[in-house]
Amino acid sequence: MPLIVQKYGGSSLATSDHIRRVAGTIAATKREGHQVVVVVSAMRGETDRLIALAAELNSDTPARELDALLATGEQASAALMAMALASLGLRARSYAGLQLPLRTDANHTRARIIDLPTGVLRRDLDQNIIPVVAGFQGVNGNGDITTLGRGGSDTTAVALAAALQADVCEIYTDVDGVYTADPNICPSARHLSKVTYEEMLEMSGLGAKVLQIRSVELAQKYRVPLLVKSSYGSDKCTWIVEEAESMESAVVSGITLDRGVAKLSVIHVPDRPGIAYQILAPLAEAQINVDMVIQNASIEGYTDFTFTLSKEDLPKARPLLDQVAEEIGAREIRADDSIAKVSAIGIGVKNHPGVAARMFKALADENINIQMISTSEIRISCIIESKYGELAVRVLHDAFDLQQR
Repeated sequence: MPLIVQKYGGSSLATSDHIRRVAGTIAATKREGHQVVVVVSAMRGETDRLIALAAELNSDTPARELDALLATGEQASAALMAMALASLGLRARSYAGLQLPLRTDANHTRARIIDLPTGVLRRDLDQNIIPVVAGFQGVNGNGDITTLGRGGSDTTAVALAAALQADVCEIYTDVDGVYTADPNICPSARHLSKVTYEEMLEMSGLGAKVLQIRSVELAQKYRVPLLVKSSYGSDKCTWIVEEAESMESAVVSGITLDRGVAKLSVIHVPDRPGIAYQILAPLAEAQINVDMVIQNASIEGYTDFTFTLSKEDLPKARPLLDQVAEEIGAREIRADDSIAKVSAIGIGVKNHPGVAARMFKALADENINIQMISTSEIRISCIIESKYGELAVRVLHDAFDLQQR
């Protein structure tokens, strides 16, 4: 009997009527002869409500307690969904992450999965019970509740699909798949029926909000067939698949915009071996990820060192960098959170010369200045002023002829 893991996002579970509708979808899948494991997010707005409530009580919320609080949103959804399924005559049982248990490391708010035994779930499946798992959460070695970061329910679903060797992992959300750009920014964006794991990894990491990047990493690693579908009945969907030869014809598959980036510059740094390590090591120890890095040419033994990071990490990174600057004798630290990252992504980039030039010309024609550039085999990213972000997306979308046909 085919096994499907279905994940439903918060917008799919906004009200009791939404939950009933989703329960009907699950019931229909069950009637088609499939085994089903369900993963749910918190109801729409619930996580933000809990974060705001925590902030009212403590502006420096302890991470352990924040995880314990936020995990309740998904637990409520799981219990409510099990109730809705029971009302349709189906046997269902809800689970918090710690009941499986989904074991993680001890990094609160950004935990990573270590182990996921499937005995409890297989027992239910054998007894024709639908397991409904609270996404986004697990338990560490101390028995504390942990969470997997925003969008972590996607990662829970893919991890379950990998562990259970499911036939497919279906991600139900408020959009009907992946587009060549955000349709809210670029109305001419075209729906994509297939995207490679590699392209989806880049898109997720560069601003596309369809899937959490770690869920795509897991899907690629364990070759989990991944399908993005709408919760509202659209016929459109997007398969996340391995690269096929026929897909190489598209030079660029999509344009993304990431507004959640900031830039830090260490000015007048002594240009000597090991200086980059001295600057970045304290950030690594604080679990702060660094993205683009530029070190200028040395002038009279000094250089400038600039890098980008998540905007939400800026308040934590700045004091660490101030301390480093004092230790190494740098002149000053400059921070800029008024930037954005625009990227052109496609597996054809690696085989088609001139993609970068085409991108840079399109931005130059609109007088959009490029502050930083980074590339991979299938992606070119530029840091620009955030006020030009949406314009840049539309310009590049046209430049690479990605419009609806």
